[in-house]
This record gives sequence, C-alpha cells and structure tokens, in this order.
Amino acid sequence: MKSPYKKLSSLPQNESETPDKAAMPSKKVFRRIVGYMRPHLWLMLFALLLTMGQVAATLAVPAFIGRALDALAGEGGVETAKLLASIGVLGALTAAVFVCQWLSSIFQNRISFYTVRDVRIDAFKKLNRVPIAYIDSHQNGDIMSRISNDAEQVSDGLIQGFTQLFTGVVTAAGTIVFMLMLNVPIAVVVIIITPLSLTVAWGLAKITYTLHRKRAEKLGELCGLCEEYLGNQKVVKAFNYEAEAEKRFNVLNLGLKKFWLKSMFVSSLTNPVTRLLNAIVYAVVAVMGALAVIEANAAVAAGTAAAAAFTIGSLSAMLAYAHQYAKPFNEITGVVTELQSAFAAARRVFSVIDAEEESGEAGMAELKDVKGAVSAQGVAFSYSPEKPLIKNFNIAVFPGQKIAIVGPTGCGKTTLINLLMRFYDVQKGVIAVDETDIKAVTRGSLRRNYGMVLQETWLFEGTVHDNIAYGKSDATRDEVIAAARQARCNGFIKRLPEGYDTMITSDGANLSHGQKQLICIARIMLTLPAMLILDEATSSIDTRTEKRVQTAFSRIMQGRTSFIIAHRLSTIQDADAILVMNDGDIIETGTHTELLAAGGFYANLYHSQNLYT
Repeated sequence: MKSPYKKLSSLPQNESETPDKAAMPSKKVFRRIVGYMRPHLWLMLFALLLTMGQVAATLAVPAFIGRALDALAGEGGVETAKLLASIGVLGALTAAVFVCQWLSSIFQNRISFYTVRDVRIDAFKKLNRVPIAYIDSHQNGDIMSRISNDAEQVSDGLIQGFTQLFTGVVTAAGTIVFMLMLNVPIAVVVIIITPLSLTVAWGLAKITYTLHRKRAEKLGELCGLCEEYLGNQKVVKAFNYEAEAEKRFNVLNLGLKKFWLKSMFVSSLTNPVTRLLNAIVYAVVAVMGALAVIEANAAVAAGTAAAAAFTIGSLSAMLAYAHQYAKPFNEITGVVTELQSAFAAARRVFSVIDAEEESGEAGMAELKDVKGAVSAQGVAFSYSPEKPLIKNFNIAVFPGQKIAIVGPTGCGKTTLINLLMRFYDVQKGVIAVDETDIKAVTRGSLRRNYGMVLQETWLFEGTVHDNIAYGKSDATRDEVIAAARQARCNGFIKRLPEGYDTMITSDGANLSHGQKQLICIARIMLTLPAMLILDEATSSIDTRTEKRVQTAFSRIMQGRTSFIIAHRLSTIQDADAILVMNDGDIIETGTHTELLAAGGFYANLYHSQNLYT
C-alpha cells in the first residue's frame, strides 16, 4: 500500500542516493530469466526445433543450387532431369524455411509475452509488499520505467536475442560442416579467421554494457521527472515555472542523449568491423575456390581425373556458405549488444522484485473487536539517523475520545499518523491498540480498524459508486447512497451525467477538489471503522458544506476514537484532548479551554489565527 503522504525531504529521492543492491552476476540473471521461462519451456523447445529445421533447410539450399549449376554446365549439355529435380527440391526447401520461420516466430512471441507478463506481475506484487520507505525513496517514474521499459527490454534482448543467438550458432556450425564436405583446406582457413571476429565483438560488447546500464538509469530519472511535472501541471503553470521545468528536463535529456549516443556509437562499430572481417573471409574463399576449380579442370583436361573434384557448382555453394557463415556473426555481434542491454535492464527489474519486504506476519493475530484504546510509550523514530524527529513520545487515548493534534509544520504530526498506521515501524518504544502491541498483529487487520480522510485526495478511474465502495467492495447501492448522504455529496452526484455510474477520469480530473474530498469522506462513512484519522479532511470544502460535514463527522465520531490533524484551531475546540506538538514531542496537552487559560504555545497559535476576527 502506498503512503498517502508526500515524499519527505529527509529521504533520498533519486537513484544515485538510493543505490540498488550489488550488481547481480550475469549467470544469475540468465538463470532467473530461465526460471520465468520454465513453465513455458515446451514453447521454447518447439521454437528451437523449428529453428533447427529452418537452418537445415537454409543450409541445404546452396548445395542444390550448386547441383543445378552443374546440371546446366555439364559436358554433355544440360542435364534436364537433374536440373528439374534440383529445382523441385529447392522449392520444397524454400517452403520449409517459410513454414518453420513463421511457426518459430509465433512460439517465440508467445514465450516472450508470458515471461514478461510474469515478471511484471511479480514486480507489481512486490510493490504491495515493500515498506513505504522503499516507495518514498524511489521516484515513481523510475519504478514505472523499470516495470514497463526495462521489462520490455528483457523480452526483446534476452528471450528473442537468445533465439537469434541459438540460430546463429547452429547456422555457423552447420555451415562449417557443409564447407568441410566440399573443401577441407578452404574450410580450415575460414575457421582460423573466425576467432578474430569474435574477439572484436566481445570487446565492444563489454563497453556497450556499461553504457546501456547508465542509459537505463538516466531514462528512469527522466521518466520520474516527467511523471512529477505532468501530475502537477497546474502548479507549474500557476507559478510560471515552465522555463525552469524545461531546463531541468533538458539537463536530464542531454544526459540521456550523451549515454544513448555513446552506446549507439560503440554498438554500431561492431557490425562494420565484423563485416570487414567477413568480407576478407569471403574474398579468401573466392580466390582459393577459383584456384581449386582451375586445378580440378586442369586435372580433367590432363586426363589425371575422370571428373572435376571441385566444380563451378561447388564454388557457388562454397561462396554461398561463406556468405551464410559471415551472416550469423554479424547477427551474433548485434545480439550480444542487445543481450548486454537486456542484462542491465533485467538487473533493474530484479532489484524491484528483490527489494526487502515488510517483516513477515506468519502466526500473528488478527486485531478484532477493537474498542479504540490507543497508547504510545517511549516512542522514538527518525527517517534518517542523523536527523532525530520523535524522541520520547508518550500518549494514552481512551476508547471514543476525540484527540486533536496541532503544531507547526514539520513537528511530527504526519509522522505520528504514519506510525499509528504502521506505514513505518517505531525504532524504540511501543504503540498499542487495546493494550496489544501493533507489531504483534497483522497490518491488514490494524488498518481495517482505521478510517483515513486526508487533505490530499485519491480517486481511481472507475464509477463514483466503485470509488465510494473502495473499502467495502460488496456494498449495495443503498449503502453507498446512504454514505454519500452523510458526507453531503449525494446532491452533486445525482447531478452528474450518469449519477453514481458516472465514470471518474484518472485521478478525478473531471471533479472539483472539494467534490473529490467529499467522495473520500463518503468512503469512511460507508466502512464505519473503530478509529478515525482526519488530516485536514475538510480543507477543500466551502464553509457551508464544511459545517454540514462537521455535523456528520460529529455523529460518526460518537463512540469512535478519533485523531484529528488540524491547522484551523477553530475546528477542534470540542476535542476531548488537544496534543500540541513541537520538534517531535508533546509540549502541551489539555482541552481547548485549559490550553487557552495556560497561555502557552497553543494559546499563541490560537490568538495568531484569530488576530483579525
């Protein structure tokens, strides 16, 4: 569950400040990908078998082309039967190549889709199990980039690249076999030149990997910036921040461009260099083959041989094999580059999947029949060790009490709510509900007993009914309408185009902020939890509606323990107790009347707000 509060400035906010775990070895990355592929390995097996069939048919084509050429250039004229037979076989081989390639592509795409789907599911599930601190310390856009862009790169590079690598290796090995059958000396020369091409490709691939990894990190930062600005476009425009936003975007974009161009430049070197080496191989084969044909024909002319051992058809086949032998290495070097990029992307995805989860809850009890007694004893907490926030917090709240929490910005009010809900765990001391340590019960059962209405609203894309019933999916329409009436939002909902079936766009963009907040209040009216947390819950509502909602809140808070964070002190004068916080500690406590009479920190706050009234 994502924290409802903004990221805290004391937490690291970018990748460089929150480095992932040590780089996972490539072998382990590959094994994990294979692990995701294992349920669908039968698809890969069929794909590889079809690939081998495609390669075998492709390699047989030059041999039959050579036979056709020999039939055309025979001493006794054209050997029609041999020519027609060769053409028939060539047609069958071409059809076999087409069918095998088509079916193999289908199987590859399926296993690619299933594997990436499972990786994304695991990554998304993990985000629901990591501590809130993980979400707060990573840019949302970067996490989204890992699940979308990087996962797709795993598919393109590792899975499909592996198939291309397999095809290239089988093609190269098969070509060598056919070349050895035609002419051993020429084949040996080709084999000797091969390691030079591989060495060049491997060296360039190592450089490319580092650049691809840095490129992926920069892309994640850029996505985070875009997500931040798009989500707050009105604020950007309101403060005329467009120029500064463009500057920040350009800085990140230029950084991405730098690594992108470098990686593309290095990876683009691979193909021309290997093509040059392969052109040399082709030239060697052509020269040696031509000499072999001349020598064979000379032997026939001299009567020392009944037929040429190496014919024009053999030379044609050998040249075709030299070209086919070179082609896999061109592809393999490109695939190696893609594999390096994919390994970098896979590490980023797996760093999310491997993120440390919230502490286990096996054997923990469910919090049931809650009366609402809340206590904190000796609680200490800080987001970073060098910046203590809450040092020695103590509180005792009786069931049904209405507790207001006030204080200046940064005093620890929101942090206290984070601790009560176990979005963060205390580092020292104990927080208990009905005398039960909240660390001894499941988080789900604890949070089900709290109802939260925050200053920042959140709605998802769905109907108004579904948004109100978010915390109670089996709620009937009558129950939803009753909750909406209590929250004073039934009137405007009925005026919407389709009433409760009106679709709310992403994040409620087609509603006013006040309307969104009323719907969030209706959620709590529907679930009626044992305890309430209201964080400036009526801050976006007009004064008239606020009074009505306050009346509704007064009814719903009867018999329920309530924590109210308020900046407008006039709204919490009827609280059973007011906790005045400053620098993470409670400095005053009492009722509104008692605190005013004391003339302390609270009294100063109250009088400063009512200076002109």
